[in-house]
Amino acid sequence: MSHEILAPVMFGALVAFLLLGYPVAFSLGAVGILFGWVGIELGMLTPALLQALPERVFGIMRNDTLLAIPFFTFMGLILERSGMAEELLDTIGQLFGAVRGGIAYAAVFVGALLAATTGVVAASVIAMALISLPVMLRYGYSPRLASGVIAASGTLAQIIPPSLVLIVLADQLGRSVGDMYRGALVPGLALAGLYLAYVFAVSLVRPAAVPAMPPEARRLRGWALAARAATALVPPLALIFLVLGTIFLGIATPTEGGAMGATGALALARRRLTMELLKQAMDATLRLTSFVIFILVGSTVFGLTFRAVDGDLWVERLLSDLPGGAAGFLIAVNLMVFVLAFFLDFFEIAFILVPLLAPVAAKLGIDLVWFGVILGVNMQTSFLHPPFGFALFYLRSVAPREVRTADIYWGAAPFLVIQLAMVALLVAFPQMVLHHRPDTPRRDPAAIEIEIPPPEAPGLRGDMPLKNEPDPSAAEIERALKESR
Repeated sequence: MSHEILAPVMFGALVAFLLLGYPVAFSLGAVGILFGWVGIELGMLTPALLQALPERVFGIMRNDTLLAIPFFTFMGLILERSGMAEELLDTIGQLFGAVRGGIAYAAVFVGALLAATTGVVAASVIAMALISLPVMLRYGYSPRLASGVIAASGTLAQIIPPSLVLIVLADQLGRSVGDMYRGALVPGLALAGLYLAYVFAVSLVRPAAVPAMPPEARRLRGWALAARAATALVPPLALIFLVLGTIFLGIATPTEGGAMGATGALALARRRLTMELLKQAMDATLRLTSFVIFILVGSTVFGLTFRAVDGDLWVERLLSDLPGGAAGFLIAVNLMVFVLAFFLDFFEIAFILVPLLAPVAAKLGIDLVWFGVILGVNMQTSFLHPPFGFALFYLRSVAPREVRTADIYWGAAPFLVIQLAMVALLVAFPQMVLHHRPDTPRRDPAAIEIEIPPPEAPGLRGDMPLKNEPDPSAAEIERALKESR
């Protein structure tokens, strides 16, 4: 069996294990070790390959970038349990209550604010579903539109910094988290703007689906409303600046920013955080972080063996020969990721596919920050995919009984189309991601000429002929030494 055959067989074995329902982390590790042993037995690999494995695993534990994951997760869970989402939804709902679709606008705004402070999709979706969905249904909102707005707004935590997704993508693509955050900021805000535009369009076409709040429900007006808005909005905005501002300005690393954010979240709890809630937040943080690390360890084992059998070259040959060059590659990859997101979680796609796709993208001249943000927006759709979207599952678990599962699925469909349109916009307009970089012209590496200046030493430019004499023998050298004495 040759390397050319072993690589596709190894990849097929991984797919088979996943389809059989085995845990992803264990499937990756088992396939990597199994085929590493097969390669050693066939004489294709050396035992030194598996001897390098412990150092690779400990390298994961020493990765400073991944330290940001537990910090941002803990920050989001503390804020979710401190009641900040309830206060934001109530306040912004009062601000927009007199407008048709006002509560839906509030849900999108709060989704963006929670995304910029929590970075956790589950926390955002569940918090908004528990608070705003019953209110929207009570005032006559369409169940489909209400559930779709909440599910889609909650997924903004997938792409708006400080997203855990962007941290993982930065690690897998070998780029800084700060660059990934800067690149994703405009697409994330643009996506929230498209959600608002859709709600506005519905209010024009079907005003009965998004009625305004009745006057008796708008209990705050004038200065009382302004004071309530200030006390509700200033603390999360200050936390956003504390975390993202220090990262963007280069004052703090993402890990340090996450630590400051976790500390700020504890300060914003305002004595509403009990020891039981703190324990729940710490337990959930430990579970999510362990989940990510286990998958990363498994993908490291798989990737070590897969590259040893030239699997990366096999993938590169498959994708480099696609028609259309870089554009054809991006279209094919986005279609593949969109389909795989029906069955795989984001972390599984990030740890299995991204390390295989990144070298091909770099070879085709695609900026990896741009590539990572495109994948992040694409994989955001995995939370809205019927029937396996996790945001839909979160919403179904807390939605009232009068909201049917079909309403949740159909309500998510328009927002799924919006997200695919955003992927197309990012592919067509790279400056939406790369706006923070200087506009320098790109040069083809193959066209670069390297000129070596002629040496200045005499005789090396042809002005002094070199004598072609044989090397002296040992006897001649010894005689010359005696004469010198």
